[in-house]
Amino acid sequence: MIPIKPQPEPDDFDEKVRKEGLAFLSKVPNPKTKEWRDYWVKSLPDLYKSYNKICAYSAQWISRPEGNPTVDHFLPKSAKPELAYEWHNFRLACLTLNNKKGTELDVIDPFELPVNSFILDFPSLIIKPNPELLYPLKERVISTINRLELNDYDKCIDGRLEWLKTYYEDNSSFDSLKRKAPFIAYELERQGLVEVDKIAKIMGVR
Repeated sequence: MIPIKPQPEPDDFDEKVRKEGLAFLSKVPNPKTKEWRDYWVKSLPDLYKSYNKICAYSAQWISRPEGNPTVDHFLPKSAKPELAYEWHNFRLACLTLNNKKGTELDVIDPFELPVNSFILDFPSLIIKPNPELLYPLKERVISTINRLELNDYDKCIDGRLEWLKTYYEDNSSFDSLKRKAPFIAYELERQGLVEVDKIAKIMGVR
């Protein structure tokens, strides 16, 4: 997980999403999920483009349609229905991590994340809190890792390994890795492991 710069609201967002959504909500104050989803989902193409197709929580590219990009309400719509149609409350998230986050409030906001809060261990590819963090930030980072199960092998670690393999086995460019898996690329740079031979050796390939 890396810091994300909030992107500006699209010019047609107010007409396309906010006004229609709030008008619906005023008529149906306790809607079923599918009913009020019909309005915020209109913003998904803009969200997907504005955030370079990168999941806010995994910091990896979400393919479409296989990766299932979704609109995550950072502050849950069940708790803050007035924010259900507000661009600033939307985060682009893959379906898996959106579901894991659910309506819980213990996940740190990538819009407010200090740099180097999460670090990546090589060769395990386990995400850890930076040991230099102080509480309460460290506690928030740990709760985020646990809530999103960022170290689940099948769902997350194996995915990180595939991106890394594409880099050191398939001769993918580092710029491509930066675009598709920016957290991994950032950690390779921070740890001085950008050279293919270095990371391949650490990963036990050479």
